[in-house]
Amino acid sequence: MRLHPVGTWQDWYQLMRVDKPVGYWLLLWPTLWGLLAASHGMPSPLNIVVFVGGVFLMRSAGCVINDYADRKFDPHVERTKLRPIAAGKIAPRVAFIGFLGMLFLAFVLVLQTSMLVIQLAFVGAILAAFYPLMKRYTYFPQAWLGMAFGWGAVMGWAAERGSVFDSSIPWLLFIANICWSLSYDTAYALGDREDDVKVGVKSTALWFGDKAVLAIILLGCMVVVLLGAVAWQYGQAVQMAWLLALIYQCYLCWQLWKQGEPWGFEFFLKSHRVGLLFCAGFVIDAFI
Repeated sequence: MRLHPVGTWQDWYQLMRVDKPVGYWLLLWPTLWGLLAASHGMPSPLNIVVFVGGVFLMRSAGCVINDYADRKFDPHVERTKLRPIAAGKIAPRVAFIGFLGMLFLAFVLVLQTSMLVIQLAFVGAILAAFYPLMKRYTYFPQAWLGMAFGWGAVMGWAAERGSVFDSSIPWLLFIANICWSLSYDTAYALGDREDDVKVGVKSTALWFGDKAVLAIILLGCMVVVLLGAVAWQYGQAVQMAWLLALIYQCYLCWQLWKQGEPWGFEFFLKSHRVGLLFCAGFVIDAFI
């Protein structure tokens, strides 16, 4: 049967990974870190709408451009060969137009903020657009992903404070997210190593080799250390939430150490809860 190149809504649902929401959480929590930290848990309603909407659009756009960039690789990889572009359900040109449309809608949202945030948004768009190419040239595409996702924290801080140089906090959050992405996305990449070698792309899972589990754990520890440096500048609720996040991260690391690489995907799926716990501290702190 000949498939329509525009695709059905179910094909776009799959292409945008709406059926796999963990990616939305992993972008949402760092963005909310910036908003909540800058506003002491009480960001403006407009900023909440702009940034939550932006998270949905930018993560969806990132998935589309990733599959567009990998359209020649995905058909040869067992895990990705049924993705809509790889399977011929959505034509690459149509997918690229969809990507541009999502960027346009995200830009409309960011126009509701300040000139500083608009300028920062262009940097964020560049980070998102070039991420799919990084695995062709570097073993550290996960670090680039961390910059792309962590930039939301910097933008969120700027939206509330009107500056990104009035405090070290947005940059601590940015660096924490780079470490976080290196940790959880390396865990995710553990299961792709054979296919990555076959198609000729790179990842930290390949670079770390048999030390990958140890690297994931050490990077996970670095995340909570950096978040702790932020938490201790706020009230007890934020500090207690950080302690819970620390305990949960230790649990994830222990499970990975005990069960080894086969538990890597579970580590990836559950890591976002560390970010959720940290966010909750700012919200609770605002009401006590």
